[in-house]
Amino acid sequence: MSDDRDALQMLARRRWHMGIGLSAVMVIIYFGFVLLVAFNKNGLGTLLAPGLSVGIILGALVIVLTWAVTWFYVRWANTHIDAEIERLNTNAAERSS
Repeated sequence: MSDDRDALQMLARRRWHMGIGLSAVMVIIYFGFVLLVAFNKNGLGTLLAPGLSVGIILGALVIVLTWAVTWFYVRWANTHIDAEIERLNTNAAERSS
């Protein structure tokens, strides 16, 4: 029982570290964009095509990266966290029967 508790705590720790890491990535992406808007208006206003500026492209990229980071976390959690929880549940069910 103690081994399962230790495994569950380790799993929670891994999930917490991944969450903090990916949150830091998103903070860097978002505030990097905000700082560009604040300090490089002329650069972001550069037109690439009529009606399409560098700022619009980078803003869309922030949205796409948010989706990508979310997808990465969900995929990671489904393959690592869910599989380990399933293993722990199976072990607990085998011991109780």
